[in-house]
Amino acid sequence: MVLVGKFMDIDFSEVTYLKNPCALTLKADYQQFLLSLSGPTIIDISGINNESCRVITTLLHGNEPSGLIAIHRWLTEHSALPVPETNIRIIICSVEAACKSPLLSHRYYPNGLDINRCFNTNETTGYFQRAQIIKQAILEVNPECVIDLHNTPGSGPAFAVCTIITPEVLSLTSLFCDTIILSSLKIGGLMEQNFNCPILTIECGSAHDEQSHETAYQGINQLGNCSSIYHYNQKTDVDIISKPFRFQLKPNVNLSYSEHDEGYEGVTLKSSIEQFNFGHARKDQMIGWVDDRGLDNFQLLNDAYEDVLNEYFTLRDNQLVCATNIRIFMATSNKEVATDDCLFYLVKSHY
Repeated sequence: MVLVGKFMDIDFSEVTYLKNPCALTLKADYQQFLLSLSGPTIIDISGINNESCRVITTLLHGNEPSGLIAIHRWLTEHSALPVPETNIRIIICSVEAACKSPLLSHRYYPNGLDINRCFNTNETTGYFQRAQIIKQAILEVNPECVIDLHNTPGSGPAFAVCTIITPEVLSLTSLFCDTIILSSLKIGGLMEQNFNCPILTIECGSAHDEQSHETAYQGINQLGNCSSIYHYNQKTDVDIISKPFRFQLKPNVNLSYSEHDEGYEGVTLKSSIEQFNFGHARKDQMIGWVDDRGLDNFQLLNDAYEDVLNEYFTLRDNQLVCATNIRIFMATSNKEVATDDCLFYLVKSHY
């Protein structure tokens, strides 16, 4: 199906509400359903307890489909809609980016903004307006919890991210995965907002991995069937990783990937960089090469916006090497994501 000019002029005030949608509305598969949407869409599913509501958001990034795939499966798997323990509000966010051809391949709409960087602002137009609409749609149901479903830009296992650790956060995490990252980073994301309830991001794994879609589905199913998130009998232990750093390129630095030093300008990371995801890189491990600007190609800021790069990386001739043992996650060989967002996240490893 080819969309011609469907989103040439985006109405950022538009939002569609669907309550207990029928099979005809939900279509035969998630692609058809996505293409039937004209913009951000809110789906309300009635639960046994109509006094409480849980919120699930997905497609804040248009190339991260596991949440959409899992939600569509959960809504259509049986002949009737599921009846969860509480009401469920589902918010499908960046529909225009997701529908842009090729389908589900654009993080955000071309020449647009990453909406998951637009929440911490007083701006009220364009993508900032949409972020505020999403925030208001969550606030208006006074949710018990908010689960924001994503995919990682590279291959790797599923994990959660939060800004505060509580028993409820650990219990909710265990519905989806067994690792959570406690983050104090402020990047304008949905997760940083105050909804007076637990909120966590679930990174389900690679967008191209069937297991990622299964992780999202099983978590949604368990969330729907959980009678209380406050007295949930957590069945699995959750590993907590505290306060990661974002390893970033400085502006206008060229990025390449290779298994050998090709002498490229800027920075060259090993093309196998994703193998480090949720593994360890030991001190003196070589992960790439740099030009004559050396470490000045990078920045690694702490909570106080101080650059701590030299604590974690050093040079061996023109090789980029680890100055200490580190744990890496969300490393990607996607050049666009690595350049626009970050090369990867890291914490010091004590193994």
